[in-house]
Amino acid sequence: MKEQAIDNKELILALEELEKEKGIKKQYVMESIETALVTAYKRNFDSLENVKVQMDPQTGATHIYSLKEVVKRAMDKETQINIKEAQKINPDFQEGDTVEIEIVPRDFGRIAAQTAKQVIIQKLREAEREIIYTEFNDRKGEIVSGLVQKADHNIVVMDLGKLEGVMPSKEQIPTEHYHVNDKIKGYVLDVEKGAKGAPQVIVSRSHPDFVRKLLEFEIPEIYEGVIEIKSVSRDPGYRSKVAVYSPDPNIDPVGSCVGQKGVRIQNVINELNGEKIDVIEWNEDPSIYIAASLLPAKILAVDIKEEEKFAQVIVPDDQLSLAIGKSGQNARLAARLTNWKIDIKSETQFREMLMNAQNEEVETEEIAE
Repeated sequence: MKEQAIDNKELILALEELEKEKGIKKQYVMESIETALVTAYKRNFDSLENVKVQMDPQTGATHIYSLKEVVKRAMDKETQINIKEAQKINPDFQEGDTVEIEIVPRDFGRIAAQTAKQVIIQKLREAEREIIYTEFNDRKGEIVSGLVQKADHNIVVMDLGKLEGVMPSKEQIPTEHYHVNDKIKGYVLDVEKGAKGAPQVIVSRSHPDFVRKLLEFEIPEIYEGVIEIKSVSRDPGYRSKVAVYSPDPNIDPVGSCVGQKGVRIQNVINELNGEKIDVIEWNEDPSIYIAASLLPAKILAVDIKEEEKFAQVIVPDDQLSLAIGKSGQNARLAARLTNWKIDIKSETQFREMLMNAQNEEVETEEIAE
């Protein structure tokens, strides 16, 4: 049988170099080229044949075989072969076997070279995308900076250098307006593979952990682990509450975070375009912790129900609106921060509630008598 060979030692050398430099396995690329050549053959020669392509891993020589089923009487010459014809090739062939007949299509060397080049370029792109995906996937939970390329209410697209960062509307701070060429920071929320395989970084400025990471960047004690951020709750663009703690009794965690004349916390506030940040000290005693979480309001008493994680908080009459906050913001953020249900009552409301309870008790006793 005549051997058809498209000898391409340069191709093999190139594939071996790819494996060394990019980590793309030579065998994997060769199998991809073989698959692509089957498609190229059928397309270029308008063939319905079943074909197989094999590349020599040492020389790059490409062999093309027409696959034919051995039958008693061939009805389809492109896919079938008579048993008599098959046994001329090899006497051992039986009905149902597959015969591989090597073919030498005209001008296939040029097609093979073009196809191999296209596959290698494709695999290189895929490998580079995978490297970038892995790099940014490892940066989940970090802060990145980039230039705004596109900005509207639905989506902000950022140039992060090697790839794009996308900030959907729900990840934007509602009080901010973004413009093309603005340099902004964002929190890497996730890394996804797009429709064409290109990685895409999902960036957030509204996530509570964006505040956490900004504080870690600005305050060395947090970065070093001397101060721990226990919890963050956030109403993006308006207010955040951060609970901090230090096991070292000589360190004031709140003072360290705020800094002299508020300079440390001010850098974070500036990055968030004026979003207010309440820094409070975490305490393992839920009563103390809940009272602190409602700052700047002054608290008279906190009655807790541990099993229900419910806290009844009593404040002076003139502190009620401050404790609840505008549209319930302060109470809502405190509840998220502590993970407790919090009911706030003024001193007068609490007394009335007690009196009503006592009156109901008296009425119940009278009915019983």
